[in-house]
Amino acid sequence: MAKITLKSKATLVEKVRVEVEARNHKVTIDEPIRLGGTDLGMNPLELLLSSLGACQTIMAQSYAEKMGVKYQHLQVELEGDLDTDGYQGKPGAQVGLEEIRYTIYIESDEPQEKLESFIKHIETYCPAFDTLVNPTKVVQKEIIVKQPAK
Repeated sequence: MAKITLKSKATLVEKVRVEVEARNHKVTIDEPIRLGGTDLGMNPLELLLSSLGACQTIMAQSYAEKMGVKYQHLQVELEGDLDTDGYQGKPGAQVGLEEIRYTIYIESDEPQEKLESFIKHIETYCPAFDTLVNPTKVVQKEIIVKQPAK
């Protein structure tokens, strides 16, 4: 398969509530009330963690039959550490997540070694995992300024 371009659009709705769109799907992203939001959705980093877990789960489902792995249930729990001093501009504090940890829960009769090999394969071919562990170039294309209607 050739390269494809994925697209998303984020639009500020109110305060720090944002509506993101991709294809024909919309998701509300917001901050908790204590951070000035209305708590109508996950915050961006919670969504990032969720995206990683969803990608790992989808990849597992996609590769299970090919690798001869059967399971009854699969769940990925994720957590990440954020120093809030970072995005508030405190010198020396990291702005983004310092570490992401995840635990995979899998209900299966398969041998432990086979499941560990399967999970290693998922980590190797999960696009979200690869994006996070390998440097990804992020490029600002342009800034378009429009004058407000009078």
